[in-house]
Amino acid sequence: MKITKKKGKGMFRLICVLTFIVSLGMGVISKVAVKPSWAKKYSVQMNDKTGKIYKDISYGDAQSNKFDLYVPADGSKKSYGLVVYLHAGGFTQGDKADDAAMLSWLCSKGYVAAGINYTLRTGENNRSVYSQSMEIKEAMPKVVEEAKRLGYHIDKMAIAGGSAGGTLAMLYAYRDGEDSPVPVKMMFEAVGPCSFYRSDWGVYGLDRNTKESKKAAAGLFSVMLGSEIDEAILDTAEYDEQIKPISAFMWIDETSAPSVIAYGALDRVCPFKTAAHLVNALEENGVDFQYFEMPHSGHGLQNDNKMYEQYMNAVEEYLDKYMPVEKQPE
Repeated sequence: MKITKKKGKGMFRLICVLTFIVSLGMGVISKVAVKPSWAKKYSVQMNDKTGKIYKDISYGDAQSNKFDLYVPADGSKKSYGLVVYLHAGGFTQGDKADDAAMLSWLCSKGYVAAGINYTLRTGENNRSVYSQSMEIKEAMPKVVEEAKRLGYHIDKMAIAGGSAGGTLAMLYAYRDGEDSPVPVKMMFEAVGPCSFYRSDWGVYGLDRNTKESKKAAAGLFSVMLGSEIDEAILDTAEYDEQIKPISAFMWIDETSAPSVIAYGALDRVCPFKTAAHLVNALEENGVDFQYFEMPHSGHGLQNDNKMYEQYMNAVEEYLDKYMPVEKQPE
């Protein structure tokens, strides 16, 4: 089949968009498949001694606007911390049920835990990172209200996620934290895209100084933003302003939540270069954070098991520090 020059450029743009979405979803598969022995500590099965799960609670009108709430067996405390964990899936797939082990572990530590679904992007609905982040924001008061209705008063929270869920967690913590119904005390995430400079997205060929590459970058980032980006403004201050709603690092200031983050140096799904903006912003604003750079791993963080264990240990350390569980009186 003969492809004209114009169609060829359009095809390159489409391939960039599809490659990113498919690759991000495939990265989730590799992450789920890797289960080192130490990970058993963070994989808990719910039972009557651990707590109870309330599934598919609605928070909005869309079919996907539902969350699962994991509540501890001990419901006698005056207050509880909430930990929200957002699922991965390249913004196009995944489900809150995928994180049942993580949510059960959090519940076993004495937290109320929540997994939230958001409207996934399809070829028909044109959902975006921005629209998904706004759904998460909309869900949060409902999560807190439902916990209270069940007898669990929430006075603080943490938010977390992996890959696409990591991006959404950062946006809530850094961009929307001020509007949270309870204070956001910490955030943890792994391999979530946090910036959208085409110079950082060379793994998709978007850093090339060609019209074709710029068109492809504008196309991919338009999909993620949910509104059209003119390729003529790429690499300008005007572009920074337009892309800011989904660029988590741009919202970091001295009041931002303490964070634990992890990225793979060989990641060809979420470009590794994007992590530098996040680390720099956290450092420059004096935020308490720990950063784990895994030198042998890609998106699944599967080749640095010892460091991945250190990352999870740091997550637990920060939860204990910033989200202490109320102790029962002697």
